[in-house]
Amino acid sequence: MTSVFKSGLLNGQHAIITGAGSGINKRIAERFASQGAAISIIGRNQEKCQAAAEVIRAQGGKAAGFSADVRSFEALADAFELAIEQFGPADICIAGAAGNFVAEAGTMSAKAFRTVIEIDLLGTYNTFRAVLPLLRTGGGNLLAISAVQASMPTAAQSHVCSAKAGIEMLIRTLSIEWASKGIRCNAISPGPVADTEGMVRLAPDGNSSWDRLLATIPMGRAADRDEIADLALFLCSGAASYINGTSIAIDGGQTNNGSFEFSRMLLDSLSHA
Repeated sequence: MTSVFKSGLLNGQHAIITGAGSGINKRIAERFASQGAAISIIGRNQEKCQAAAEVIRAQGGKAAGFSADVRSFEALADAFELAIEQFGPADICIAGAAGNFVAEAGTMSAKAFRTVIEIDLLGTYNTFRAVLPLLRTGGGNLLAISAVQASMPTAAQSHVCSAKAGIEMLIRTLSIEWASKGIRCNAISPGPVADTEGMVRLAPDGNSSWDRLLATIPMGRAADRDEIADLALFLCSGAASYINGTSIAIDGGQTNNGSFEFSRMLLDSLSHA
């Protein structure tokens, strides 16, 4: 995909990205590296993080992988310190680690519900709180990866809806508290994104589920990872210098149609499991 941006937008900057060992966040890391940023990839699986960093280095970029579970503030803080030692103060931090599965609230265990809240919502708070003292003097850009479930109630997704809605309110609150420090806080709210692990979980029946899902989207297709990466790049660039405390949907208009068909698809997938 040919970039619509001029080259070198992030020259000399350091971006820390959680959950960047795969999927959307991995593509964001690759896009930011191609624009000149040094990338610190944070995830639970050290081998996966290192492999993602090696891909970036093979393409001429700067990257390193560090192991940490976003549910542990102490583990994140330690990993971030190592990242700062290697690449200097952070300019950008993206909270992308997430968990998801299909489950009705009435059958889901409290532990399962709590797990998603801890990975998504607590993990986002831990990420931004841990990076706060490590940002370059004068400010920085904080970006959370949310989802359409933040504003679109969806059956079999009560855990995700709750976590993502919390993330977006957290972003709005931090945007007030930290703006005086020169820090911008925003979120991206993707709908279905092709070729990602998350969508495999939400469309377990393959093409049949995908067809039903895409029928709920006015544009008739899923996003690709490059489109998500470009929005992230825009929000972390100087072109978005006055955008603060907002979540931008990138969903082809899905949230405007509502969640009825999406919910029915997920419930059907459970009945066939």
